[in-house]
Amino acid sequence: MRVLLAEDDVKVAKHVRQALTGEGYAVDAAGDGDEALWLAENNAYDAIVLDAMMPQRDGYDVARRLRRKGVTTPILFLTARGEVDDKVRGLDAGADDYMVKPFSVVELLARVRALLRRGRPQASNTLRVEDLELDLVARRLTRAGREIELTNREFALLEILMMTSPRPVSRAVIVERVWDQCFDSDTNVVNVYVNHLRRKLDRPGLPPLLHTIRGVGFVLRKDAP
Repeated sequence: MRVLLAEDDVKVAKHVRQALTGEGYAVDAAGDGDEALWLAENNAYDAIVLDAMMPQRDGYDVARRLRRKGVTTPILFLTARGEVDDKVRGLDAGADDYMVKPFSVVELLARVRALLRRGRPQASNTLRVEDLELDLVARRLTRAGREIELTNREFALLEILMMTSPRPVSRAVIVERVWDQCFDSDTNVVNVYVNHLRRKLDRPGLPPLLHTIRGVGFVLRKDAP
Protein backbone atom coordinates (compact mmCIF):
# COMPACT_ATOMS: atom_id res chain seq x y z
CA MET A 1 0.00 0.00 0.00
CA ARG A 2 1.27 3.46 -0.90
CA VAL A 3 0.57 6.51 1.27
CA LEU A 4 1.22 10.20 0.65
CA LEU A 5 2.25 12.12 3.78
CA ALA A 6 2.05 15.92 3.50
CA GLU A 7 3.45 17.62 6.61
CA ASP A 8 5.72 20.67 6.93
CA ASP A 9 6.82 20.01 10.50
CA VAL A 10 10.00 17.96 10.05
CA LYS A 11 9.78 16.22 13.43
CA VAL A 12 6.12 15.28 13.02
CA ALA A 13 6.72 14.13 9.45
CA LYS A 14 9.63 11.93 10.52
CA HIS A 15 7.60 10.45 13.39
CA VAL A 16 4.57 9.65 11.21
CA ARG A 17 6.67 8.35 8.34
CA GLN A 18 8.54 5.95 10.62
CA ALA A 19 5.23 4.68 12.01
CA LEU A 20 3.77 4.13 8.55
CA THR A 21 6.86 2.46 7.07
CA GLY A 22 7.06 0.31 10.20
CA GLU A 23 3.63 -1.04 9.26
CA GLY A 24 4.84 -1.88 5.76
CA TYR A 25 3.43 1.09 3.85
CA ALA A 26 5.40 2.76 1.07
CA VAL A 27 5.44 6.46 2.00
CA ASP A 28 6.02 9.48 -0.24
CA ALA A 29 6.51 12.74 1.68
CA ALA A 30 5.70 16.35 0.79
CA GLY A 31 6.74 19.41 2.79
CA ASP A 32 4.31 21.94 1.33
CA GLY A 33 0.91 22.11 -0.33
CA ASP A 34 2.13 22.57 -3.89
CA GLU A 35 4.31 19.47 -3.70
CA ALA A 36 1.50 17.49 -2.08
CA LEU A 37 -0.92 18.48 -4.82
CA TRP A 38 1.54 17.59 -7.59
CA LEU A 39 2.32 14.20 -6.08
CA ALA A 40 -1.34 13.35 -5.49
CA GLU A 41 -2.27 14.34 -9.04
CA ASN A 42 0.54 12.38 -10.67
CA ASN A 43 0.70 9.21 -8.57
CA ALA A 44 -1.72 6.56 -7.41
CA TYR A 45 -2.05 6.46 -3.62
CA ASP A 46 -4.15 4.27 -1.37
CA ALA A 47 -4.44 7.01 1.28
CA ILE A 48 -3.31 10.59 1.91
CA VAL A 49 -2.32 11.94 5.34
CA LEU A 50 -2.58 15.70 4.97
CA ASP A 51 -1.56 18.54 7.27
CA ALA A 52 -4.19 21.28 7.21
CA MET A 53 -1.77 24.22 7.52
CA MET A 54 1.22 24.10 5.14
CA PRO A 55 3.36 26.59 3.17
CA GLN A 56 2.46 27.49 -0.45
CA ARG A 57 -1.02 25.95 -0.28
CA ASP A 58 -2.98 24.76 2.75
CA GLY A 59 -4.42 21.27 3.08
CA TYR A 60 -7.98 22.47 2.63
CA ASP A 61 -7.15 23.81 -0.83
CA VAL A 62 -5.22 20.66 -1.72
CA ALA A 63 -8.19 18.48 -0.76
CA ARG A 64 -10.70 20.64 -2.63
CA ARG A 65 -8.61 20.64 -5.81
CA LEU A 66 -8.12 16.88 -5.69
CA ARG A 67 -11.83 16.24 -5.26
CA ARG A 68 -12.68 18.62 -8.12
CA LYS A 69 -10.32 16.67 -10.36
CA GLY A 70 -12.02 13.42 -9.45
CA VAL A 71 -9.30 12.05 -7.16
CA THR A 72 -11.16 9.83 -4.70
CA THR A 73 -8.19 8.68 -2.59
CA PRO A 74 -9.17 8.68 1.12
CA ILE A 75 -7.78 11.71 2.98
CA LEU A 76 -6.94 11.96 6.68
CA PHE A 77 -6.34 15.50 7.96
CA LEU A 78 -3.75 16.14 10.68
CA THR A 79 -3.96 19.57 12.32
CA ALA A 80 -3.39 21.49 15.52
CA ARG A 81 -6.74 23.23 15.03
CA GLY A 82 -9.42 21.23 16.80
CA GLU A 83 -12.43 23.53 16.83
CA VAL A 84 -15.68 22.20 15.41
CA ASP A 85 -15.62 24.79 12.63
CA ASP A 86 -12.14 23.64 11.60
CA LYS A 87 -13.26 20.01 11.45
CA VAL A 88 -16.32 20.94 9.41
CA ARG A 89 -14.13 22.93 7.04
CA GLY A 90 -11.82 19.95 6.55
CA LEU A 91 -14.63 17.48 5.98
CA ASP A 92 -16.38 19.86 3.58
CA ALA A 93 -13.11 20.24 1.66
CA GLY A 94 -13.16 16.50 0.99
CA ALA A 95 -11.45 14.86 3.96
CA ASP A 96 -12.65 11.45 5.10
CA ASP A 97 -11.28 11.73 8.64
CA TYR A 98 -9.72 14.31 10.94
CA MET A 99 -7.13 14.03 13.74
CA VAL A 100 -6.00 16.81 16.08
CA LYS A 101 -2.37 17.20 17.16
CA PRO A 102 -0.95 15.92 19.42
CA PHE A 103 -2.20 12.48 18.46
CA SER A 104 -1.55 8.85 19.25
CA VAL A 105 0.43 7.00 16.57
CA VAL A 106 -1.50 3.82 17.39
CA GLU A 107 -4.76 5.63 16.68
CA LEU A 108 -3.36 7.17 13.51
CA LEU A 109 -2.40 3.74 12.16
CA ALA A 110 -5.85 2.39 13.06
CA ARG A 111 -7.51 5.27 11.22
CA VAL A 112 -5.34 4.75 8.16
CA ARG A 113 -6.34 1.07 8.13
CA ALA A 114 -9.99 2.10 8.38
CA LEU A 115 -9.57 4.52 5.47
CA LEU A 116 -7.99 1.80 3.35
CA ARG A 117 -10.93 -0.50 4.05
CA ARG A 118 -13.37 2.28 3.16
CA GLY A 119 -11.44 2.97 -0.02
CA ARG A 120 -12.42 -0.44 -1.37
CA PRO A 121 -15.89 -1.04 0.09
CA GLN A 122 -16.77 -3.73 -2.42
CA ALA A 123 -13.66 -5.77 -1.70
CA SER A 124 -13.28 -8.40 0.96
CA ASN A 125 -10.87 -8.00 3.84
CA THR A 126 -9.48 -11.41 2.88
CA LEU A 127 -7.56 -12.22 -0.29
CA ARG A 128 -7.46 -15.78 -1.62
CA VAL A 129 -5.35 -17.42 -4.32
CA GLU A 130 -5.56 -21.20 -4.50
CA ASP A 131 -4.89 -22.39 -0.91
CA LEU A 132 -3.35 -19.06 0.17
CA GLU A 133 -5.48 -16.83 2.39
CA LEU A 134 -4.38 -13.35 3.46
CA ASP A 135 -6.37 -11.54 6.15
CA LEU A 136 -5.76 -7.82 5.55
CA VAL A 137 -7.17 -6.74 8.91
CA ALA A 138 -5.51 -9.31 11.15
CA ARG A 139 -2.45 -9.25 8.85
CA ARG A 140 -2.37 -13.05 8.91
CA LEU A 141 -1.36 -15.44 6.13
CA THR A 142 -2.18 -19.12 5.89
CA ARG A 143 -1.47 -21.73 3.25
CA ALA A 144 -3.54 -24.90 3.35
CA GLY A 145 -4.60 -23.84 6.85
CA ARG A 146 -1.05 -23.45 8.15
CA GLU A 147 -0.02 -19.99 9.33
CA ILE A 148 3.02 -18.31 7.76
CA GLU A 149 4.85 -15.43 9.42
CA LEU A 150 5.64 -12.44 7.21
CA THR A 151 7.62 -9.26 7.67
CA ASN A 152 5.77 -6.02 6.91
CA ARG A 153 7.52 -5.66 3.56
CA GLU A 154 6.79 -9.27 2.61
CA PHE A 155 3.15 -8.69 3.54
CA ALA A 156 2.95 -5.63 1.27
CA LEU A 157 4.62 -7.52 -1.59
CA LEU A 158 2.30 -10.51 -1.26
CA GLU A 159 -0.76 -8.27 -1.06
CA ILE A 160 0.08 -6.71 -4.44
CA LEU A 161 0.70 -10.12 -6.00
CA MET A 162 -2.56 -11.56 -4.64
CA MET A 163 -4.63 -8.55 -5.67
CA THR A 164 -3.27 -8.82 -9.22
CA SER A 165 -3.33 -12.63 -9.59
CA PRO A 166 -3.50 -14.38 -12.01
CA ARG A 167 -1.99 -11.47 -13.97
CA PRO A 168 1.76 -10.80 -13.61
CA VAL A 169 3.12 -7.73 -11.82
CA SER A 170 6.10 -5.87 -13.23
CA ARG A 171 9.13 -5.04 -11.14
CA ALA A 172 8.43 -1.33 -11.70
CA VAL A 173 4.92 -1.62 -10.27
CA ILE A 174 6.22 -3.51 -7.24
CA VAL A 175 8.81 -0.81 -6.60
CA GLU A 176 6.13 1.88 -6.92
CA ARG A 177 3.60 0.20 -4.64
CA VAL A 178 5.81 -1.43 -2.02
CA TRP A 179 8.72 1.00 -1.73
CA ASP A 180 8.74 4.82 -1.61
CA GLN A 181 9.83 7.50 -4.08
CA CYS A 182 13.39 7.55 -2.68
CA PHE A 183 13.94 3.85 -3.39
CA ASP A 184 16.91 2.97 -5.59
CA SER A 185 15.27 0.94 -8.35
CA ASP A 186 18.66 -0.29 -9.60
CA THR A 187 19.19 -2.54 -6.57
CA ASN A 188 18.22 -6.21 -6.54
CA VAL A 189 16.21 -5.91 -3.32
CA VAL A 190 12.95 -6.81 -5.11
CA ASN A 191 14.43 -10.13 -6.23
CA VAL A 192 15.73 -10.72 -2.71
CA TYR A 193 12.27 -10.19 -1.19
CA VAL A 194 10.58 -12.31 -3.85
CA ASN A 195 12.99 -15.16 -3.05
CA HIS A 196 12.36 -14.78 0.70
CA LEU A 197 8.61 -14.88 0.07
CA ARG A 198 8.87 -17.84 -2.29
CA ARG A 199 10.73 -19.90 0.32
CA LYS A 200 8.02 -19.17 2.88
CA LEU A 201 5.16 -20.04 0.50
CA ASP A 202 6.65 -23.27 -0.80
CA ARG A 203 5.53 -26.32 1.17
CA PRO A 204 6.41 -30.03 0.69
CA GLY A 205 3.76 -31.73 -1.39
CA LEU A 206 2.19 -28.45 -2.53
CA PRO A 207 2.66 -26.87 -5.97
CA PRO A 208 4.76 -23.68 -6.17
CA LEU A 209 2.68 -20.51 -6.51
CA LEU A 210 5.14 -17.65 -6.95
CA HIS A 211 6.74 -17.60 -10.39
CA THR A 212 9.19 -15.34 -12.19
CA ILE A 213 8.37 -14.37 -15.77
CA ARG A 214 11.59 -13.32 -17.46
CA GLY A 215 11.35 -9.82 -18.91
CA VAL A 216 7.89 -9.24 -17.39
CA GLY A 217 7.90 -9.60 -13.62
CA PHE A 218 6.32 -11.94 -11.10
CA VAL A 219 3.03 -13.78 -10.88
CA LEU A 220 1.13 -15.68 -8.20
CA ARG A 221 -0.79 -18.65 -9.59
CA LYS A 222 -0.80 -22.42 -9.53
CA ASP A 223 0.28 -23.12 -13.07
CA ALA A 224 3.78 -22.08 -14.09
CA PRO A 225 3.90 -19.51 -16.94
